[in-house]
Amino acid sequence: MNRILDRIGRATAAHPWRTISAWVAAVVVAFGLAGAYGGSFHDDYDVPGARAQTGVEELRAHVPDGGGATAQVVVHDREGDALDTTTLGALVQRLHGVDHVSAVSAPRVSEDGDTALVTVSYDVPTTDADLVGPSGYDPLEAAIAPLRDVGLQAELGGELPSQAESTMSGTGEIAGVVAALVLLVVALGSVVAAGLPIAVALTGLGVGSAGVTLLAATTDVSTAAPTVATMVGLGVGIDYALLLVTRHVEFLGQGLPKHEAAGRAMATAGRSVVLASFTVLISLLGLRLGGLPVYSTFGYATAIAVVSVLAAALTLVPALCGLAGNRLLPRRTRRGQVRAEKTPLTARWARRVVRRPLAAALTALVFLLLLAAPVLGMRTWPQDGSSASPDSSSRKAYDLVDAEYGAGANGPFTIAVDTAKADPQAVAAQVAAEPGIVGVTTPVTTPDGELAVFEAEPAYGPTDERIPDLVAAIRADVPDGVEVTGLTPFFSDIVDLLGARLWVVVSFVVGVSVLLLAMMFRSVVVPVKAAVMNLLSIAASYGVLTMIFQWGWGGSALGVDHAIPVSSWIPILNFAILFGLSMDYEVFLLSRIREDWLRTGDARGSVERGLSATGRVISSAAAIMVVVFLGFSTEADTVVKQLGIGMAVAIILDATVVRMVLVPATMALLGRWNWWLPAWADRLLPSIEAEHHEPADRPVTDEVWAEFDEAGDADSAAGAR
Repeated sequence: MNRILDRIGRATAAHPWRTISAWVAAVVVAFGLAGAYGGSFHDDYDVPGARAQTGVEELRAHVPDGGGATAQVVVHDREGDALDTTTLGALVQRLHGVDHVSAVSAPRVSEDGDTALVTVSYDVPTTDADLVGPSGYDPLEAAIAPLRDVGLQAELGGELPSQAESTMSGTGEIAGVVAALVLLVVALGSVVAAGLPIAVALTGLGVGSAGVTLLAATTDVSTAAPTVATMVGLGVGIDYALLLVTRHVEFLGQGLPKHEAAGRAMATAGRSVVLASFTVLISLLGLRLGGLPVYSTFGYATAIAVVSVLAAALTLVPALCGLAGNRLLPRRTRRGQVRAEKTPLTARWARRVVRRPLAAALTALVFLLLLAAPVLGMRTWPQDGSSASPDSSSRKAYDLVDAEYGAGANGPFTIAVDTAKADPQAVAAQVAAEPGIVGVTTPVTTPDGELAVFEAEPAYGPTDERIPDLVAAIRADVPDGVEVTGLTPFFSDIVDLLGARLWVVVSFVVGVSVLLLAMMFRSVVVPVKAAVMNLLSIAASYGVLTMIFQWGWGGSALGVDHAIPVSSWIPILNFAILFGLSMDYEVFLLSRIREDWLRTGDARGSVERGLSATGRVISSAAAIMVVVFLGFSTEADTVVKQLGIGMAVAIILDATVVRMVLVPATMALLGRWNWWLPAWADRLLPSIEAEHHEPADRPVTDEVWAEFDEAGDADSAAGAR
């Protein structure tokens, strides 16, 4: 691989305009193909294996146009006057005229008469192309517009409006790119060098976005998948380009010609980038084991983005570096002004940590465990109207229903009774007597007479922690042939399913990543230690999410006005992405440490020098990743907000507590065991060099080992061996 990457670097640096022209052509072709043959993004919320899915299938089979989307229209008189029945009747008529509406309930008027609740049923699911986004939302807005014109408050809530309002504004990407540019200027000391990684990442991301659109033509791709792909692709794209640019500038500073610098940067840092991207892709493969179709599309879309930005980094970076020449160097260096040499801050810090490794490791460990402790009480639940922005119509509708009808009116259960196996009236009476149920509707039999359907209203809201037990209790008490379904029971099933699948994903991702790192670094201890540290930082990020969202600590600063559960989509999605990203930094750091160790045979010194060489670039890369993720946390969608916050916190902890404290401390403590690999494993495992290294200044032989022992530097000798 070294020779191939070296040749790519030299060739693209020697002929930059050919490479740039090729990428311009690739972008044009990709967008042309996406425009001509690309598909539209489409969610698939069917969950095979979920108990509520059985009820949905029964409704689709026996109820004409059943099993489709639903929406709520809430009308309220702010003055407290009783609503006019003629006005409500006209609303019902307008709703009947909306495309795909199969049924509109009679207005349910509140006890004081100033509020009415109308339920709208559709003949297609909320994921249908005719209902996605404005296509489904705007007709409802038009139907309630006359009510607003006469001074009434009219809000849209329930399944369809909540889904339609969960859209991206695009401000997150813009904020992240601007902040990243500022950080790069500070880190690299050159505007040209700073703009290069962003240009490369955006180019690769553009091709990747077109690829995701083409993927949507062949399979269902979640409407949220492009957002996740953009978030990760932008972050790793800038990181990969930054690492290559930094190494190229380093070689330029040593006086190498630009073509030689490009080749060496690709043979060293380029190899680390390739292997780091493999760890990200392996983690994304774990999403396939998440148990939901939506996770698979997240994985596929994000993998396309990662591969695209990787290809851009490996070809465009050396081309643009060759074009820029010495302009990548800071102005002071180009003018020949020599700066006074001083020990980098990261090297001084590493030296302090290595002096007292046990105290440093224990302090960092306790800190991470304290942050992770709240995860033991973390509750997860899919987002609904209660977690929406206070300014959204779905949230206003939710609050009105809660205040006028009770919290349970926001999430009624649908009970489907097989008339051949149970008496619908008896089942309705049994459910009505269930503790936690405040009322049931009259069972309605389907035209074929095989199914009877009624609704049961719980005493608590959909996100209440008592809901799962209530759903389980009803299912346990009703006779065979009765299914409890509806959005709220469906959410309860999803929570149970994802809770079980999380450990499958964790086992796969950790196991394969450890195996890959063992092949890279010829060690058992290093990959296991890396996995444990990554798990600690991810658990700590879950703990912070719990404190912010579930406990409500500082949530108001993020536009969250009350405590809400962590979204059920977050644990698996965050883990798969974060584990891969954390391994990126692990590969970058350990590659330089191992390179230095193989060259010098000084295990402890290699930690200091490796951290010194990579500290600035890793810190800059992490800072860029953090601002990109925090940019997405400004979005109104709760899932995207939690995803951005969770990943930003994990990256901060990984780049500071883990890389700056735990890694040097544990490597100093472990000494000879850092690079230990049993002989049988050494024979079985294929060898993958994480980064090309120069020949050793002094071969590490048994004589050198004995000399180190005699000098009292057993750690260095053991590490060298």
